[in-house]
Amino acid sequence: MTSDTLRKILVAGAAVAALSVAACKKPEAPAASEAAASEAAAAASDASAAASSAAAASSAAADASAAAMSAAPANK
Repeated sequence: MTSDTLRKILVAGAAVAALSVAACKKPEAPAASEAAASEAAAAASDASAAASSAAAASSAAADASAAAMSAAPANK
């Protein structure tokens, strides 16, 4: 895994944690809860995008690794 992939996974985890905290907080006022809901939805969207990007990067890395292994000469 590259540092870029690890960073994306970390950001996705932080977004999920923020969503959990926002969902479990007691609503203070209707305007505040609407803002929190909007913020949580944005965080969930960001987390989904980051997870998708991380999955694509992982798949690409696996493909590159498989290609390198098939192209390498066999040790005899």
